[in-house]
Amino acid sequence: MMTVNENSNVFWKAYQACVEGHKVDPEHARFYVRWAQLFSDNLPDKPLQNRSREDIESFLKDLAGRSSIQDWQVSQARYALRLLYEQFLPNFKPDTSANADSEPASPEPNESFRDKVVPGEVERRHSAILQSVATNIRARHYSYRTEQTYLDWVRRFIAFHAYHDPRKLKVTSAVKEYLDYLAIEREVSASTQNQALNALVFLYREALQQPFGELDEIVRAKRPQRMPVVLTRDEVNAVLARMEGIYGLMAGLLYGSGLRLMECVRLRVKDLDFAQRQIMVRDGKGQKDRVTMLAERYLQPLQEHLAQVKILHEQDLAQGNGAVYIWPGLERKYPNASRDWRWQYVFPAKSLSVDPRSGKVRRHHINEQLLHRAVKQAVEQAGITKLVSCHTFRHSFATHLLQGGSDIRTVQELLGHADVATTMIYTHVLNRPGLAVKSPADG
Repeated sequence: MMTVNENSNVFWKAYQACVEGHKVDPEHARFYVRWAQLFSDNLPDKPLQNRSREDIESFLKDLAGRSSIQDWQVSQARYALRLLYEQFLPNFKPDTSANADSEPASPEPNESFRDKVVPGEVERRHSAILQSVATNIRARHYSYRTEQTYLDWVRRFIAFHAYHDPRKLKVTSAVKEYLDYLAIEREVSASTQNQALNALVFLYREALQQPFGELDEIVRAKRPQRMPVVLTRDEVNAVLARMEGIYGLMAGLLYGSGLRLMECVRLRVKDLDFAQRQIMVRDGKGQKDRVTMLAERYLQPLQEHLAQVKILHEQDLAQGNGAVYIWPGLERKYPNASRDWRWQYVFPAKSLSVDPRSGKVRRHHINEQLLHRAVKQAVEQAGITKLVSCHTFRHSFATHLLQGGSDIRTVQELLGHADVATTMIYTHVLNRPGLAVKSPADG
């Protein structure tokens, strides 16, 4: 097997391009290259491709033992080596020509990436395609989360096909080959496979303006029909009793109003109507608005919480900040709206942050992962063995409403389901077919 010319400038330039292609800031990518180079220099007589997991762990252990190296640097080095071995080396072979350290000419379309790597050309193509995808996503007002997810799938697709220009690939066969790889070798779930397909359909049809062909030629993974996990009222109260402060309030809204997780963290002050006891959910799933109930139980806690948030907002204003994200068109029309109290997040983050799209300093909403962890901890403390997530509160909200005699159409509207068939799954939980029959073991 041909060894990698790891002393080549081409090699390290290509590796840095790979790192940046995995959403690492270009300013930080050079540190990833440095960790990989240190690992390469650690065993100079042993090529990178011939090293074992034990070599990697020994190197990381040595780093961790140095007083000048912090834990986060060890983690960064570990990720750098993971990218090196899982993403970069499988797709790299050196140029064996005499000018290996200079940037070679662009390969012919039928020339394999494994035979010749062109870092400058690869990065240029890569950036142009990603920018086209991002532009088309923003033109359709998709969320930033969707943008990052689609871009990540496009990056992986390009890397899988050895960084060839996706416009020159046979679209249907290229996509099918990648999806087969995800299903067979990576063993991803059906929802993950379908998400990748959606991103690639968007890449070709919207960003590259190329015919994708008939989707019927590509088999979508069949998603399993799973019953939702539902907590009893006693179990819900047991979990909520072990959650305090802002996380207890957020979990209470998930259950008491049937909110999705991101609908809860994105709530604005103007969306709460205490007089009518209702919450206006803006830009929910499918960019749809809806109205849901605000439980009496959380009226006073919410008002007390908002009083504290307002103090924080006034402090931000006094320091020249106090802005939140609003639609750019609305911000142009009403320049002061982003600092208006009514537009502030109900559950703001503890610190200011830089908007990844505009670069402006703002106070974003709270990180949803913090609520995930708080719920997980409360479930463990309550001794509940069901697989509970934040979304379980929404399932429980719907089920308990139906148990209380609420009309299914009403529940559909409160949940924001486009089709009543989606809401009907909760009737299956209620019916419990076959469970009324006595087991023969109880003779």
